[in-house]
Amino acid sequence: MPHWTAGLRLLLTSLWMPRDLNWWIGVVFAVGAGLFALGCALFLYPPVATALSVTEEQANAVFFAGSIPFTTAAYLQLYQAANAGTMLGARKPGRAWIGWRPGDAGWLSCALQFIGTVLFNFNTYDALIPGLSWWQQDLYIWAPNVLGSILFLSSGYLAWIEICHKHFAWEPEHISWWIGGINLLGCIAFMISSLFAFTPAQAFSFDAMTVSLVFTLLGAIAFFLGAILLLPETAAANTGKS
Repeated sequence: MPHWTAGLRLLLTSLWMPRDLNWWIGVVFAVGAGLFALGCALFLYPPVATALSVTEEQANAVFFAGSIPFTTAAYLQLYQAANAGTMLGARKPGRAWIGWRPGDAGWLSCALQFIGTVLFNFNTYDALIPGLSWWQQDLYIWAPNVLGSILFLSSGYLAWIEICHKHFAWEPEHISWWIGGINLLGCIAFMISSLFAFTPAQAFSFDAMTVSLVFTLLGAIAFFLGAILLLPETAAANTGKS
């Protein structure tokens, strides 16, 4: 079979694999990342929001809506990591809902990521509360944002070293390398975004919120690409390819 034909067949297969948990993880993560990107676009390009008659409160609600599939996919990934042996057919006394494998970089990465997404749930929900003072914004919105971003960055780095089996490796021929690298870049972008999202008692001399939104958008795009790449990776694994 020609190489391009095999690639096309793999791509088509990856579009619909509802019996594979990893496929659902990719799809749901992509939905969450897409909503985060949409929320950023509504703030960064006001004419779009105006044309769609979207208010600032509704745009903030898009971020909260995006945090839900993020948390859902993160939990599914944690569940998958907690039951890795069971799913591979190893003998185990049943399924674990969360598990406890702190010595396993893969499980620890998923656990930190899941907690980070829960913090993003609080952060994006609190952003819907009207009339918050500057210190309330920092306590209710910025604090869970920066803590969640730290956990995301830690999670992304652990996933990266698990893929590379060291601090860095150059393996562009492997799709998992691309997924890990792109997601790590997304985590870095979210971390930078959270730092600029701090609300001081006196306003910054520059538009820090726009900078924060730009890096949130970059992170969302990276997570979307990483999630989409999970689909052909899953299809390749199912056909015995790497």
